[in-house]
Amino acid sequence: MKKSQRGTEESRVMKWALIVCALAFCFIFLLLPLVNVFVQALAKGWSFYLQSLLHPDSWAAIRLTLLVAGISVPLNVLFGLAAAWAIAKFEFRGKSVLITLIDLPFSVSPVVAGLMFVVLFGLQGFFGKWLDAHEVKIIFAVPGIVLATVFITFPFVARELIPVMQATGTEQEQAALSLGANGWQTFWHVTLPSVKWGLIYGIILCNARAMGEFGAVSVVSGHITGQTDTMPLRVEKLYNEYNAPAAFAMASLLAFLALLTLGIKTLLEWKQARAEKLIVTSQKVDGHAG
Repeated sequence: MKKSQRGTEESRVMKWALIVCALAFCFIFLLLPLVNVFVQALAKGWSFYLQSLLHPDSWAAIRLTLLVAGISVPLNVLFGLAAAWAIAKFEFRGKSVLITLIDLPFSVSPVVAGLMFVVLFGLQGFFGKWLDAHEVKIIFAVPGIVLATVFITFPFVARELIPVMQATGTEQEQAALSLGANGWQTFWHVTLPSVKWGLIYGIILCNARAMGEFGAVSVVSGHITGQTDTMPLRVEKLYNEYNAPAAFAMASLLAFLALLTLGIKTLLEWKQARAEKLIVTSQKVDGHAG
């Protein structure tokens, strides 16, 4: 038995070689570029850094990014909850088709996704003439950016909730219904508390992708300075205008938001692991007491 166990374990040299390679890769390709972003952003001092972020066009890009995230994330939360509840709690025809459609944005290039909306809602698109006749502008305007962002980000909440809801099963909901609770009461007091960590995790990932999306938004935005430029588009425009310090200043804000998101995600995972550990400990104590 001991020989078999030793045979499945790597040597200490191999373990440390793998660890060093992983750390070196993370340092060279992740940490160094991230540190360089902040160094370049502050190269001309705090005064220039703040002026770059408070520039009217940059400030407009920040506001638009927050607006788009503020619209797309709640919409994806509603869709994700509904889709996950339907897939995990019910059996129906077309279930596999629905799961495939949820995964569609993962397999479609963001640029192609943006082009699809141009073909549908652009001036020469399928609905273009009708929209133009009614003075409704979607492409090269905020609605198009919101639509593209919703499409790109809508799998995140659903994909986090589906396995969680499947793991919890339907016993608790059935018990609540048998005790006289209606559907809304069952969802609010039974289903939602049992999936709260997965929901929060999905919201964090969805929000991070919404704020950082470039490809699809680039196609539908029109790159109108001060109107349809989001933060990633503003970074590209500043860099192409040879204003690298201002571009790095905006990029550093995006990087800071990404690090903040990562920190919140890590904190939630720690709290979830701690809660699960406490539950297991209490179960063991109750078992010994019994």
